Amino acid sequence: MTIRPALLDALHLLDGIQILCVGDVMLDRFVYGAVERVSPEAPIPVLRARETREMLGGAGNVVRNLAALGIRSTLVGLIADDAAGKSVRRLVDAEAMIDNALVDDPSRRTTVKTRFVSGGQQLLRMDEEDAGAVAAAAQQGLIAAIDRGLAGSGALVLSDYGKGLLGAPDATPVLAHAIAVANAAGTPVVVDPKGTDYTRYRGADLLTPNRNELREATRLPVDGDAAIVAAARHLIETCGVGGVLVTRGADGMTLVPGSGDPVHLPALAREVFDVSGAGDTVVAVIAAGLAAGQDAAVAAELANVAAGIVVGKAGTAVVHHDELAQALSGASESRGKVLSRAALADRVAGWRQQGLTIGFTNGCFDLIHPGHISLLDQSAAACDRLVVAINTDASVARLKGPSRPVQNEASRALVLASLASVDAVVTFDEDTPLALIELLHPDVLVKGADYARAEVVGGDVVEAHGGRVLLARLEAGFSTTATIARIAQ
Repeated sequence: MTIRPALLDALHLLDGIQILCVGDVMLDRFVYGAVERVSPEAPIPVLRARETREMLGGAGNVVRNLAALGIRSTLVGLIADDAAGKSVRRLVDAEAMIDNALVDDPSRRTTVKTRFVSGGQQLLRMDEEDAGAVAAAAQQGLIAAIDRGLAGSGALVLSDYGKGLLGAPDATPVLAHAIAVANAAGTPVVVDPKGTDYTRYRGADLLTPNRNELREATRLPVDGDAAIVAAARHLIETCGVGGVLVTRGADGMTLVPGSGDPVHLPALAREVFDVSGAGDTVVAVIAAGLAAGQDAAVAAELANVAAGIVVGKAGTAVVHHDELAQALSGASESRGKVLSRAALADRVAGWRQQGLTIGFTNGCFDLIHPGHISLLDQSAAACDRLVVAINTDASVARLKGPSRPVQNEASRALVLASLASVDAVVTFDEDTPLALIELLHPDVLVKGADYARAEVVGGDVVEAHGGRVLLARLEAGFSTTATIARIAQ
């Protein structure tokens, strides 16, 4: 994939910006398990639940994407004083790059989407929500939070999921107020729309409907480039917005500005696994580009690259800064396996949603020798995806002495990532990988047979979560220390 250098420049300009996100916040809950029988009560599968995970959804997923890109944001939305609302607050507060401006509405319940998954396949989704009118007191709280959050923000994102917060202006003043104050401040407004009446978004700089949403809003055909452009121009003319970015799935995206020629961007995904949440990624990245002063065409192209990454992941996923930088620089597949801790956690979560087993092993891996290869091959054979954690240079020096490592951590990581048996590589600066093991909860933890079971760091954590510890056989006669000694002689 050939990328214009302007996109890498645009990515670097995202540092230091801030974005205000206003919209429908929800809790995405995933219940993972196995279906082993059919219920005797009805012809339905019985899911034996194994694990439940929760993450921010809706407007919350927009700010998750911004945080993954290293961008600070303020999240304004509604929750209730219920268990789900407490979970949303906890998840927001856990993100250092997200400022919590959530408002309580005691007349509603927090929106929850629960997905039941077995073997990587969703069996059922259960929605719990109230989409009615927002209480007057909550409306005033939202307006006050918007006024505070807009100060210092480079862009305003309005994430409309049709749950009432951004309802028609005659039903709630929140939407009209947000656009008006942003217009007065000269702040770009990007809207992820919902419903069929887009006139309520009048004054926005950019709408980001998908193809089906564009058809429903305009009642015009949307098959082919020309039809997409005509429908988007109809929206611009009748709704008083600055431009439209249409996401078109396998056909990519089309940017139709208020003036000038449209821009058609081809889809860049090599493999599409799950498109859920991809719209949140697009609106987050294009808003960030506009906040950084980029024109809409460059911001849209950046968002298109990000969308190509996120649809290759499972579930409500995000794109991390290092992943986007690697894609823009044309990094090799091997370099794409070297991940930050946050990006690795995201990737492992995606693998787990596909029903894949996760293996984990660790070491210094200073000079790769046949003993290492044997360990990695045995590890890969015991799982579907293998994560290798390596000590940073500072950690190696503490463990092995000031003359080690021979190769720096970037070189060691790249060599490991080039091996077919390895699916991901991450570094850790601690003396042990315990924090990583607690983060990832691998299904299989592998160490060499020179360790006793009780000596394996993190073994108790893995087994407590239903995993197992594997002691791999050793290849006699191979040692990095002995190799270095022979070289010295």
